[in-house]
Amino acid sequence: MSRLKEFALALMLIVFASPLWAAELVMVQEDGCFWCLRWDSEISAIYPKTDEGKFAPLHRVDIDGIPADISVLRPVVFTPTFLVVENGHELARIEGYPGEDWFWPLLAKILNENTEFEGES
Repeated sequence: MSRLKEFALALMLIVFASPLWAAELVMVQEDGCFWCLRWDSEISAIYPKTDEGKFAPLHRVDIDGIPADISVLRPVVFTPTFLVVENGHELARIEGYPGEDWFWPLLAKILNENTEFEGES
């Protein structure tokens, strides 16, 4: 196989293996946060198995260590705060944890309104 064909094949594999969007759910947390612990006990184990979790994988960061490559709309002052981020830019957020009965519809609504997600809200 020629080098050009090998390069074209490799490029096609990269393009088709990559997601069309790069949404993620960034959970901003801190040590000792009661509501963060509650989210962990009620949601964290199931989150990656849900449509939302598959579409926007969870990325945890400490409130004092939000990566510089994430552009937030305004400062994060509450934990937990859930940032819906795409390509390094915050699209929307949920401040606090309202309990699992409210979390799922809020997250689905935010994802539906701000990304290509097509889930139930």
